[in-house]
This record gives sequence, structure tokens and C-alpha cells, in this order.
Amino acid sequence: MLGLMQSHPLLVSSLLVHAARHHGEAEVVSQGVDGAIARASYRAVERRARSLVGGLSGLGIAPHDRVGTLAWNSQRHLEIYCGVQGMRAVCHTINPRLHAEDVAWIINHAGDRVLMADLSFVPLVEAVAPLVGSSVQAVVMLCPPEQMPAVALPEGMALLCYETLIEAGEAAGEAYQWPVFDENSAGVLCYTSGTTGRPKGVLYSHRSTVLHALGVNMPDALGFRAVDRVMPVVPMFHVNAWGMPYAALLAGASLVMPGRHLDGASLARLMNAERVTITAGVPTVWLGLLEHLRASGERLDHTRRIIIGGSACPALLIEAFPVEYGVPVEHAWGMTELSPIGTFNKPKPAQAALDPEAHRQHLLKQGRAVFGVDMRIVGADGAALAWDGVQFGDLQVRGPWVCSAYYGEAPGSALDGEGWFATGDVATICPQGFMHIVDRSKDVIKSGGEWISSIALENLAMSHPAVAEAAVISARHPKWDERPLLLVRAAAGQPIDTAELMRSLSGQVPRWWLPDAILVVDELPHTATGKLQKTVLRAAYGDTLMKLAEA
Repeated sequence: MLGLMQSHPLLVSSLLVHAARHHGEAEVVSQGVDGAIARASYRAVERRARSLVGGLSGLGIAPHDRVGTLAWNSQRHLEIYCGVQGMRAVCHTINPRLHAEDVAWIINHAGDRVLMADLSFVPLVEAVAPLVGSSVQAVVMLCPPEQMPAVALPEGMALLCYETLIEAGEAAGEAYQWPVFDENSAGVLCYTSGTTGRPKGVLYSHRSTVLHALGVNMPDALGFRAVDRVMPVVPMFHVNAWGMPYAALLAGASLVMPGRHLDGASLARLMNAERVTITAGVPTVWLGLLEHLRASGERLDHTRRIIIGGSACPALLIEAFPVEYGVPVEHAWGMTELSPIGTFNKPKPAQAALDPEAHRQHLLKQGRAVFGVDMRIVGADGAALAWDGVQFGDLQVRGPWVCSAYYGEAPGSALDGEGWFATGDVATICPQGFMHIVDRSKDVIKSGGEWISSIALENLAMSHPAVAEAAVISARHPKWDERPLLLVRAAAGQPIDTAELMRSLSGQVPRWWLPDAILVVDELPHTATGKLQKTVLRAAYGDTLMKLAEA
């Protein structure tokens, strides 16, 4: 017996139509490359997205074709998100922080037919264009005609203007009706950062994207409301800005798009001027904002929540923003393969009884699963481990917005025999279901047969006032095989006394966890998504302890 309810497929276009119809006055605020502010209502964005469909159809873009973007967070990027998917093509967001050869490889692997790019990426487009195959027929610059740049492209690759394309599609867009099709159709293609090899493509369906928006917008996760003004600092080219644009459309919350201006001063100015209530990004962004606020004396006048993910959140941020500025910090975890949100650290009744230090430690956990994601930890033998907060093992997940295979590979090939996806993280889960990542499986340090968490040591080092950033790597050791090596970058005007820093770590972890050496460096390398690039650090410093032993 089947239920007697209407059947409507879950499509990304339905999010945009809902926002335009029921929250048409809510706005999208965009900060351009030149810093100028542009505004458009959701009603106008939906209309322009239909005009974009008309323009792309005129170029011959058809269902399942891939349209690549090299773009910052902006109104135009949101129009591309919705318009391309709404016409049943695939929106392929490309990380412009990758090396040009990697960008070209990704475009070729995806088979993009059109590439849409912001003005700041002209040099990257010129470097990539000769390396991509004949599938890319046009490059569309995201600007009005009067700002069109000269771009050197190979013969046969057209250079077009976005606003001209919109204008050309207006007549068709006026009469256009968003089509209804299978909700399992592909909608967005995102590639991983490729830290351990070539990037891998994760192909999201309309169904998975809409379910993710519904699931993560629950009160104990993103929890956007129509009265909110949401600023995704995490880029739209990085896992769909963590799904925030879709969740904002669903809730009718206004969007504030910072564009390329992500330094602390620019963020503080925009957040206050546009009355941003909720924002989200990676720790490095918020460390920059914190430094600016402390140096300038500015406050955050309207912000009531800062969401941090992408890598483990330093205790410094969790403590500083609430105490110094009255803004709570919330910790979330996910990955490209999870669309991306998997857990969110919001309290349950049991957390009300925690003493201050236990509460502080609890906030460092990545959180509990949102509905739609199940998780477990397994040992080396593949057997599930107890949720006791002590045992740690390989973290696995499954659910309707978890990938089953990478783009171009056989369906289900990324899963084990029970349908679980291996995240590559090592974690514990406490009896209340809160997950705590101990380390990435490739970054955990095995010293004399015992495990040491690099993340725990980094968080402790970051709590020192002289340390702006810290990285712990496994360095080869003549006796213990591996030992931790701590690399730190000093905060502005704060020289680091390594002996004093080592003393500050003593007593906070088991003695055998303490790093064998501390090195002060000018910079720490990051991946294209803002994570510490430990493969580079291990290559550069992995023999440090061996050399010290020889000396």
C-alpha cells in the first residue's frame, strides 16, 4: 500500500522558486572585485537565472553538459548555481587557488563546455586555456560590457560577457518554466583538494543537495531564519560554500557575499555595514579577523554566531570570540564527499552539568551527527568500536548525501561491503554521540607503537599568546620511529621563546606526547582550501630529528 500524497521531485530550482515567491524581498548583497556593493532581491535573482538559461541554451548547452566556474562568492555565482542546475546541466565549481595545471586537469576530466570566470582570474584563464581540450567552447567573463578585459584565448575559444549573455536570454527567460525531471539527476560537481594525488570529483544530485539543505538547516545545525543575514566566507567553489546558499534560499535568509575581500579589516567592515548575523568559514579566516579586531578595537555589532569548520578549530577561537566580543563560536565537521556537513557541535541536556574545563574540552569536539548522516568508528580489523569517548578508530559515514563513488569511477566503488564510506579521519565518539577527530589517518603520529594526536598538540600550542599558527608533523626518529615536531608561526610583535612554549605544554598532555623540538618558521603552507599542507612540511622537516641526533 502506497501513501496518497503528491509526488514532487526535490530539485534545486524549487529552492530558488520558493525564495523568489515567498521571500522575494530578501536580498543578495555582493562585494565586487573593486569593493563596490551591489544588491538584488531573490525575485530578481530568479528572473536573471531564467535569462541565463536562455543565454546558455543559445550557446548549445544541453542537459548533463558541464559548466565550469572560476568565481568568488557573488550574486552572479548564485545565478549560475541555480540556472545551470535548473536547466538540468551540471554546475562545476573549480577552486582557483589550485595550480594552473591542476585546474586544467580538472576541467578536462569534467569535460566542461563553458567556463565562467571573475575578472581577477584572467591570468589563470590565460594559463589554463591552452591546456584544456576542445570541449571548452567559450569563456564568459562575469562582468558588464564596459568592464570586459582582453583575454588571450586559443583560436576557436570564444570570449563572451556575462551581462550580454543575460540580455540575449531575456526574451526566452521571460517565458521559461523550470523543467521537472528526475531528482537523482546530477546537479553539482566538486573536486577534492587533491592533497594525496589528483583531485577527485564528487557529483551531487538534486535530491542529495535539497536533502542536505533541509537537514543542515535544523535548529541544532545552521538553523537559518528569514530574519537572518548570512555571510558565507567559505568560498562557493569549496563544497558549495558548505551548502549555505541553498540553506539560505530555503529559509528566505538574505545573503551577503564578500567576494575576494577576506582579510580581517574587510570582513569586519562588511559584517558591520551589512548587519551580518551568521557567518561561517575556516579557522585561518577567523584568526585574521581576531587579529584585526584586537589591533583596531572594533566590535562586531550584529553578529550572533560564527561557524567554524574545514579543519579542527583552535581553542583560542572558541574562547576569544565569546569572551572578548560576545559572539558564540560553533564547531562543525564535514568533507567534500558529505556535501559537506556531517556533524555539528550543539549541546544536549547532559552538557548542562559539565564543569567549565569539561565544557571547554567538549567544545573542541566536532559534534554529533545531523539527521541524514550515520557514523561509526572501526578498528584495524574493521569491527565497530564502542562509543566510550576513549577508543579511537577509523571514522566511517553513510547517508543520502554521502558520495558512493567518485566521478568517472564505478557506482559504489567508494564504499565498503556494508555501504560505509571511509573518511580518512581517526576519531572517538562519546556515549552521548559527540564525535572528536583525533587526527587524519595520514597525520597521526605513531611513536614506539603508541598514538599521538597532532591536532591536540596544535590546539594547545595555539592557546599560547605568542603563537599565531601551529603545525605538528611526524618526524623520523632513530629510536622511536616517529616523534612529534612542532612548527609555529609567531603572532605579530610576539617573539616566541621555544623553551617557555615547551614548558607551557608540559602537564597538559602525557609527557611522551611532548614534541621533541619546536621550530619557529615565517610561514606555514596551506592547501587551496586553507588547510595545513602537512605533506609539504613533512618533506621539508621530516628529517629534522635525525639530523639533531647526528649532531
